[in-house]
Amino acid sequence: MDALTLFGLVAVTAMLVCYAMEERSHWYVLGFAVACGLGSIYGFLQGAWPFGLVEAIWAGVALRRWMLKPRVLQADRG
Repeated sequence: MDALTLFGLVAVTAMLVCYAMEERSHWYVLGFAVACGLGSIYGFLQGAWPFGLVEAIWAGVALRRWMLKPRVLQADRG
């Protein structure tokens, strides 16, 4: 496995984990956005520009969701 493939594997795995954990904390939404950004970089580096473009859009959508998601303080969780 070369370094680029490993980078892609890590990016997609992070996307999956963060997506699955999004309901636990708003930080996972941000993590998903960052992981999508990494997936986008992977797509462009690999030469699969449609994948890179779609992942960049997903990163933007997730970043917007993170910015709009209400923050719950620890004291409010009761």
